[in-house]
Amino acid sequence: MTDAQTETDEARRARLLQAALPNVAFEGWSANLLPRAAEATGIDMAEARRLFPRGAVDLAVAHHESGDAAMVAKLKAADLTAMRFRDRVAFALRARIEAIGDKEAARRASALFALPTHAPEGARLIWRTADLIWDTLGDPSEDLNWYTKRATLSAVWASVLLFWLGDDSWEAQATDAFIDRRIDDVMRIETMKARVNEAPLLKPFTGPLSRLTAMIRRPRPVSGPGGLPGRWTPGA
Repeated sequence: MTDAQTETDEARRARLLQAALPNVAFEGWSANLLPRAAEATGIDMAEARRLFPRGAVDLAVAHHESGDAAMVAKLKAADLTAMRFRDRVAFALRARIEAIGDKEAARRASALFALPTHAPEGARLIWRTADLIWDTLGDPSEDLNWYTKRATLSAVWASVLLFWLGDDSWEAQATDAFIDRRIDDVMRIETMKARVNEAPLLKPFTGPLSRLTAMIRRPRPVSGPGGLPGRWTPGA
């Protein structure tokens, strides 16, 4: 067999993505991106279409997913045991920013996924990043907290990404400070929620509500890491 015949789909996808990235800064995630990448790599266009059926949209998704994978690898390699949990989340967000590499590609992807036709895909990718962070950090949630943690972190990650795209400070120091502020905001909200739930005068109201929310369970099975609520693996 030739090397082309033994090359995996994953390897071909990676080659096409790497060939496409230099052109993103000039023309965005456009329809011309995949044909140019196929020509540059010597991969047949029909094969490129099989690997990326939606063309540039799937290339942008692959770019996002490669950043998620790099973040997870860094989290698993790091010793986080001495960190407070809030600092572990901050570390994960910083690792995800570092994994982007090409800011212009991320900027163009944000514009792409802001379009109405691609907004659901963009929301799925944001949720997937938040879900991967919680899963990698060992979140044990099984009830409503599974949803609220991911929804909250999705909002934090989206705001951090947008802030970073406009950050021209030295080594993104302003983004580092922004991450700390956002997590501090979340921790204050969680502290307030705990106080409300424990307040004796509010027990007649919070008690039944807590029992009701405890009946809500995380979706099972989730369609792989980053699966959205309500999405099941076929045949599972």
